[in-house]
Amino acid sequence: MRSRVPVSRIRRREQRAAYLFLSPWILGLVAFWIVPIVASLLLSFTDWSLIFKPHWIGATNYRMMASDQDFWHSIKVTVKYIVLSVPLYMIVGLLLSLVLNLKMRGMNLFRTFLFIPSVLSGVAVAILWVSLLNPDVGPVNEILRAIGIGHPPRWLQDPAWAVPSVVLMGLWGVGGGAIIYLAGLQNIAVQLYEAASLDGAGPLQRFRFVTFPMLTPTLLFVLLTSLISAFQVFDTAYVLAGSNGASGTALNFYLLNMWTEAFTNQRFGYASALAWVMIIVAAVVILTIFRTAGRWVYYEYDPEKEQ
Repeated sequence: MRSRVPVSRIRRREQRAAYLFLSPWILGLVAFWIVPIVASLLLSFTDWSLIFKPHWIGATNYRMMASDQDFWHSIKVTVKYIVLSVPLYMIVGLLLSLVLNLKMRGMNLFRTFLFIPSVLSGVAVAILWVSLLNPDVGPVNEILRAIGIGHPPRWLQDPAWAVPSVVLMGLWGVGGGAIIYLAGLQNIAVQLYEAASLDGAGPLQRFRFVTFPMLTPTLLFVLLTSLISAFQVFDTAYVLAGSNGASGTALNFYLLNMWTEAFTNQRFGYASALAWVMIIVAAVVILTIFRTAGRWVYYEYDPEKEQ
């Protein structure tokens, strides 16, 4: 009779095989995530210009931010963009998803055309919009003049309109959020709408008491991803700020200011400190949303509430 192999030996063999297959991912995680994160944290406490060795200065970089006008201006520009863009993109995306959810001929083709702009290169889209928003010969202002607006905005050349211009450009890719909303809408049980109709609920009441509550998990996801994207605006601002279209520092977003400190001013330690401040602020905002989500997010099945 053949002797049985101990289970512990088989498990150890399976563990070694698992770690062997996971090793490329683990090495990538350590080399391209953990090491850079730890290095960035240490560099935030140093004075490093890339040419000379890092010099430890403690929390000086963080104290310097209090008197750095570019730092505060970049926060102002970024917060203004977040306040204008996130609610607008969420509302427009939701309205578009309601249209996409209609049972009409050719709707699948329309969904495809609506989604394509959201996967295009941000740099290419920014260059396109520089031409569209040209205050003198751009098609946007030509259309505004044609409908009777004699003095349309100068868009990127006007500091007051620079950030709203970037928000307007972002509507180009709102189809991506609309598709996510559409997935949430199609996940709502039809029986809920039938029951609401039997109770005499009209279209607005069905949206208020059925669609919106059942869509709140999707709203939470879109809100979080929109906030993260808003904190990370860089490529569009970089292209516009270097195209002679943006006026002064009107588009000096936080990430653009951080890039300037690192690669233009050669202050890599200070740039690392700026990065960690952004991470901490973004984490606080996201954690606050998670902590308050239980008050307005409705889950059809919540195991924690049943325990």
